[in-house]
Parts: sequence; C-alpha cells; structure tokens
Amino acid sequence: MKILVTGADGFLGAAVTRALLARGDAAVAFDTRISALHDAPAAQLTQVVGDITDMAALARVMLEHRPDAVFHAAAIVGVLSSLASPVHIVRVNVEGSLNVFEAMRLAGVRRCVHVSSEEAYGVFHADPIPEAHPLDPVLPYGICKATVEQLGRTYRDLHGLEVINLRTSWVYGSDLPRARVPRILLEAALAGQALHVPSGADAAIDHTFIDDFVSGALAALDHRTHRFDAYNIASGQATTVAQMIAIVKELVPGARLSVGPGPYRHGDTVESVRKGALDLSRARKELGWTPKYDMRAGLERYLRALKR
Repeated sequence: MKILVTGADGFLGAAVTRALLARGDAAVAFDTRISALHDAPAAQLTQVVGDITDMAALARVMLEHRPDAVFHAAAIVGVLSSLASPVHIVRVNVEGSLNVFEAMRLAGVRRCVHVSSEEAYGVFHADPIPEAHPLDPVLPYGICKATVEQLGRTYRDLHGLEVINLRTSWVYGSDLPRARVPRILLEAALAGQALHVPSGADAAIDHTFIDDFVSGALAALDHRTHRFDAYNIASGQATTVAQMIAIVKELVPGARLSVGPGPYRHGDTVESVRKGALDLSRARKELGWTPKYDMRAGLERYLRALKR
C-alpha cells in the first residue's frame, strides 16, 4: 500500500510512518517540516513539506501520488495549546481537515484514518465508556476533534469517503514531545531529582503506549470493510497519577516523586474533566486488535528507551 501521512513529523505520525515502512509499505510524509524520519529508507518514503491549511498544496500531493489511503495525524495537539489560541486551532484542526477531505475527494482517495481523541467525549459518564457514549466536548481541542468526526460523516454521505476515527487517549512513549505525565516522572526519577505534581492523585486516565496506538492504526488502515466509523484505541485501563508514581518508584528505586490530591491539571492550571477507561470491545471484535501494554509494561518499555 501507499499511505499519505499528514503530520508525519509529529509523535504519532512519525511512529505510524516508521511502522508502515518497516512492513514494506510506501509512505508519503506530509508536514510543515520533516526531521523525525531522517533515518527512514528513502526508496519507500516520499517527503513533502507542506501545511494542511494550504488546500492547493494538499491537492497537488494527493493528485500526484494517488495514495491508497490517508493517515491524518496533522493537528495542533493538547488542551493547553487549544486554549492559548482557539482561532488558530480551529483553522488548523478543522479547516485543515476539511482540506484533507476535499483533496481526497478531488483525487478519488476513499479511506482516511483520522486521529481523534478521548477529549471528544467530554466528561465521562461511565467507566469504561464505549464509542456510543455521547460526544459532548467542553474545551476547544475536543470540540475540534468532534467537529472533524462529524465533517467526515458529511463527506461520507455526500461523496463516499470513508473517514475512520481513532479515539485514543494520552499516548506516551519514546519521543513524547510534551512535558506531562508519565514523561516528567520518568525523567525526574532517572535524573535523581525530586518532583512534586501539585494535583492529580485521584485522576484516573486511560494512558496508551505508543506501540499499541500504532498497531491499532495499522489495523484500521488494513481492515477490509468497516461497519463503524469510530474505535477506542487505548489500554482499556484507567491509572491515577498516584498509581503511576507508585509504579515508577518500583522501577526506579529511590525515586523522589509525589503528587497532591484532586484532579489532574494541564500545565498545573486547567483542570482536566472527569475521565476513566475506554471500552475496547469494538476494536477487539471488529479489528481483531488488542493492546499489549498495561501501565507497568508501558512504563518499563519507556524507561528502557529513555536510558538508551
């Protein structure tokens, strides 16, 4: 297969691109810069510097390369980023996604696997929650993700596109770019530094190891016929920051880590909505996919990568 990957220089996009190349597929990497894939096999990889807000650039690359499918990971990521510039995140995440869909329509490319988020659900009303849980996001990042999902359904109904949404949650692992848990915990532990997270001891969140996300993404790209347009791709377990710290202390004896009570706060300022675990039953049944890493196994793997 030949897959066009938007956001190919980002955390998720680069990981999926490497996995595609490793199994012998061709990839067209599209991003505002391409640096994370410097060691990728050139024969299978085409690198295109561009911006998804540039419709003409997207149309050119889509028409020139005629990919079999699109993996759409390009976005401004995170709650804090969305609050810092709501107008910009709407332009990139919503308008940019519309450009992706429109370029696909023009080039006759049918399938798009879109990276959505648990933020699209808003406040969790159960634990775990299935894909049928209402989409009621409360912050700009989640609102944009839910909006792109619905726009994808419009392009399905009007133009026959197949937009598959992967609702993933707090993906972590080697190359995680943002300074949040569990990265900050492991880095402090390895450096022998004391770290106190002001709050979050009681915040139960489903954290997804990067390898599990990648295998879920490939399963969605490969699946012959999708009966559903959304899948939860996560660990299926919710871990509090207090529990995470306890695991890190076992893995790094002597680690000086602590956390205050209450909900988790993004950047120690913006309170996260109530979350929990994601129900993975649909992905297991439909895609034959199941995660391999619980929190401990993921942290062990991440720790080995950081030590290297």
